[in-house]
Amino acid sequence: MQKITPCLWFDSQAEEAARFYTSVFENSSIGGISQYGEGMPMPAGTVMTVAFTLNGQDFTALNGGPEFAFTEAISFQVDCADQDEVDEYWEALTADGGRESQCGWLQDKFGLSWQIVPSVLPEIFGGPDPAGAQRAVAAMMQMRKLDIGALRKAYAGE
Repeated sequence: MQKITPCLWFDSQAEEAARFYTSVFENSSIGGISQYGEGMPMPAGTVMTVAFTLNGQDFTALNGGPEFAFTEAISFQVDCADQDEVDEYWEALTADGGRESQCGWLQDKFGLSWQIVPSVLPEIFGGPDPAGAQRAVAAMMQMRKLDIGALRKAYAGE
């Protein structure tokens, strides 16, 4: 068992969200689902929590009501091996009401923020050419979904 498990507060979509996220990420599964009982804050039988795993990382989804909403102050960063993987996660997580933000950030249909980041980004931004890195950052600031080829070209000054 991992020491720290993120708990995601949903109004009433905890199970739907957990099922969505486990469909997007490989090596993912739904664990236990608990329901509210009599005399609890939600109607008896309503899903209270869903334990789920995304690619080996445990999470809990909680149906807690409308009191709290996600903000971009918390996001999950997805490390992507190549442009195909960036494209795949971007498409899946913006589907059905998700929205693109800037610089590789998006919000999914539940309002949760994600950063879809190619693993090559530190190499581009931390390369030996500071002017190239500056050009790449400037290019990234104009993007929604990150484009590895365009970032490499900006770094190279092309």
